Amino acid sequence: MSIASPRERAKAERRDALLSAAAKLFAERGFERVSLDDLGAAVGVSGPAVYRHFAGKQAVLAALLVDASAGLLDGGRAVIAATVPDDPVTSILDARRALAALVAFHVDFAVENPDVIRVQSADLESLAEADRRTVRTLQRQYVELWVDALSTLHPDSPRPLLRTRAHAAFGLMNSTPHSARAAARETRALLAAMATSALSAPV
Repeated sequence: MSIASPRERAKAERRDALLSAAAKLFAERGFERVSLDDLGAAVGVSGPAVYRHFAGKQAVLAALLVDASAGLLDGGRAVIAATVPDDPVTSILDARRALAALVAFHVDFAVENPDVIRVQSADLESLAEADRRTVRTLQRQYVELWVDALSTLHPDSPRPLLRTRAHAAFGLMNSTPHSARAAARETRALLAAMATSALSAPV
């Protein structure tokens, strides 16, 4: 296992800082109204210095949204693997455990990353076509993790309806950027309870 040098660690930290600043600025102003100079200034560097980390503003947006979608997919897979060791999900109990773990995982993401959710909602179409396809592919794969668990819990429901159910739950959990600020613990509990009810309710 290689150990990152101080210079490599510093570069990675600066990249993360730029992405964090981009999420905040894009969420507040919209992608088109933020310049590279704005991004650089937010982390204490010049606009041209941003090019040391990204090819341009479009690449910043791509990294932000692709990283988020890939992180959700990888995290969702890890959650299921840890919750249901004998994957695939085959029993009602397995399905309930998997969905509870997925809900907790997604609620944590939503509460901790409201700016990313706002950028995804407002600026997905600003991505280059190839990056937009990548994001949508990752998101479809993430949704199917939920649908697989739901298909065990609701065996008589066709998969298109189960996808609708999953997307409805995402709408609840992703509402954090648009809701009144509350204590994080209370917000997590409320969103988890509402999403679980939506996913578990009989048709």
